[in-house]
Amino acid sequence: MHRPRCSPLLFGFFCFCPCLAAALALAACDARPRARQEAGPAASSASAAPLPAQAAPAQAGPARVAVEARAMGTSLLLAAYTSEAMDEAAIRARLDKAIAEIRRLEGLMTTWRPDSELSRVNAAAGKGAVEVSPESLAVIEKSLWISERSEGVFDVTFEAMHGLWKFDEDIDDNVPRKEDVERARALIDHRQIKIERARRTVMLGKPGMRMSLGGIAKGYAVDAAARVLRGEGLTSFFVQAGGDLYIAGKKPDGSPWRAGVRDPRGKDANDHFAMIEVEDHAFSTAGDYERSFIKDGRRYHHIIDPRTGFPASESRSVTIWAKDALTADAVDDAAFILGAEKGLALVESIEDCGAVIVDRNNKVWVSKRLEGKVEVLRQPTDGL
Repeated sequence: MHRPRCSPLLFGFFCFCPCLAAALALAACDARPRARQEAGPAASSASAAPLPAQAAPAQAGPARVAVEARAMGTSLLLAAYTSEAMDEAAIRARLDKAIAEIRRLEGLMTTWRPDSELSRVNAAAGKGAVEVSPESLAVIEKSLWISERSEGVFDVTFEAMHGLWKFDEDIDDNVPRKEDVERARALIDHRQIKIERARRTVMLGKPGMRMSLGGIAKGYAVDAAARVLRGEGLTSFFVQAGGDLYIAGKKPDGSPWRAGVRDPRGKDANDHFAMIEVEDHAFSTAGDYERSFIKDGRRYHHIIDPRTGFPASESRSVTIWAKDALTADAVDDAAFILGAEKGLALVESIEDCGAVIVDRNNKVWVSKRLEGKVEVLRQPTDGL
């Protein structure tokens, strides 16, 4: 399953630049000044120097402090509000600390660096086991958990197909030959991931196999950043890494945040067809619109079904609501590939998990746990 996502989630108190157009559309806009960091190269852990922060105007109430950065091949956005106990400088220092944690995790799990733990596991495929950190092991174990629960449609060994489909910065509309797809697909098998928990080692069973945690690691990183912020005393904040989002607490006035769910065939990222109340939960969205091309009357996109080696065709978008970002990130691709009926059954089987699905026929499905939390404003736009 190939999903190099960089589709941010927008909500409540933020107003973003166009490069952060997203899966959850902007519900309201707070245009107060914010700190920024220059984006680094895609999938790179190189740090970026922050630009000088603009001074916030004097305000009677809480002021928003936000920091943008780049890591894990996508845009980061973290924000919180000042309080009597924490001024802008104190908030910014805590947000920077959370970003540093995301970058630390990137260094462990990226496939773009030959010295990362994941790259060493891939290099040793079919040869031997590699010791990894507790963090990498936790993400790999979570990937196997969702693989087993999803009939194998979530499979981090999809990296064997790297280069056949090009939906990243090198996007092109060449559809690979079926024989090439089948040759690579033979190396996709999560059951060949061998873990020894006591020794904290991971091994890929066949030579030529490769793993990528691109479809799940950002969720883990979002949770890790949220833990940092909670440990620093923050109770109301936002952590976003590409298409993965965690929202903590309520608005400063005590009301819940409301997030807009993007219309997958809408005119832009701010075109949403539904709203969801959010508090101390994560979101992750899988959609067929961010990384895609249309050829011969068919949409090809970056979410690959490992059962066929071709883009999944049962859904247009899946937004997962879950207690933590790791679970949301793990479930959204699986539900997308399975389609509405099987995808909702998967969602309902997982504690504290919900979904909004737009299927291939543009029908909207809402899971039971989100009934009463989701307001469907209109039918999503139809079209290819």
